[in-house]
Amino acid sequence: MNSQSKILIVDDEPIVREVVAQYLTQDGFSVALAADGIEAMTSFSASRPDLVLLDLMLPGIDGLEVCRRIRSQSNV
Repeated sequence: MNSQSKILIVDDEPIVREVVAQYLTQDGFSVALAADGIEAMTSFSASRPDLVLLDLMLPGIDGLEVCRRIRSQSNV
């Protein structure tokens, strides 16, 4: 993965999203954020990230289901 790679961070804890995003942005990555499973799927479709950092315990659609849906349309 190079420094132009896109990363989607999915976590329902705002501080976790922000801290991880800050470090990745400083390292040159493009970062998208999502707070729940529904937002994760919307953001994934819009940004087509190279990597998804995914919390399993999410409101709405849980992380395992988000992973299944992403994997059904991508090898990310």
